[in-house]
Amino acid sequence: MVSATGESRLSRQPESGRPNLSVSFEFFPPKTDAMEDRFWASLSRLAPLGPRFVSVTYGAGGSTRERTLRMVSRITNETGVPAAAHLTCVGATRDEVDDVVRGYAEAGVNRIVALRGDPPEGVGHAFTPHPNGYNSAADLVAGIRKLGDFDISVAAYPEKHPQSADWDADIDNLKRKLDAGADRAITQMFFENGDYWRFVERARKAGISAPIVPGIQPIHSFRQIAGFAGRCGASIPQWLADRFGGLDDDPETHALVAAAVAAEQVTELLDAGVTEFHFYTLNRSNLVLALARLLGIRP
Repeated sequence: MVSATGESRLSRQPESGRPNLSVSFEFFPPKTDAMEDRFWASLSRLAPLGPRFVSVTYGAGGSTRERTLRMVSRITNETGVPAAAHLTCVGATRDEVDDVVRGYAEAGVNRIVALRGDPPEGVGHAFTPHPNGYNSAADLVAGIRKLGDFDISVAAYPEKHPQSADWDADIDNLKRKLDAGADRAITQMFFENGDYWRFVERARKAGISAPIVPGIQPIHSFRQIAGFAGRCGASIPQWLADRFGGLDDDPETHALVAAAVAAEQVTELLDAGVTEFHFYTLNRSNLVLALARLLGIRP
């Protein structure tokens, strides 16, 4: 359902009578024709759920810049679903980044997920800003704010960013991003809900009142997700590894376990009062559709 302002929101009551819910979905720009077919097939299945927005990621150093712009433009113009484009400031001047922002605006995209981005060498290496670029995600948010009335999301890290010196530094960085003009924070994937709640408590104590939306990663492939987690500082609990142990060559059982794990996570968060969820789809729809059903969300 699209409002008069163009924003798509869920305003339906789950069958259990819980509060209204909103969801958003993250995709990545496909690299091949076959992958693009899957992208659009997945999006067409998820769009009827009325997401608040669908975001498309942005490769390191702007490596997917043109593809990201093309995908968000098509989503905006052809589906009616609000699209959010990711943006980083790695390896680019302010002028180059500003040109990307203007390109999004010209394409009718007014939602941006603003990220500092990882160094080209990968997580664990020190971030060095471009000499003529934005110095941080907070700096990037402030720059975007000067260019137009954008809806801006930023990242949050329930287990602390790998490069943060301590929790105080991590929360202070989040506060700077929100104070610079971001509307909400979306968390990196996590698998222990306790990590999320402790993070939210730290943020609230620091005076952060903006929404902190849990980022949920359905485990389509445990091996793949474990690899992602290792590169971005998210932990894989032993109990989770045990559940998927020995299932690499048993896709049917793997899928059942993945559905059960994700269902446990989202229903626990829902029961604790969470009303917004951001799903990392990896351009797949089956598990996300199942989770939406569990949340009481239907087309």
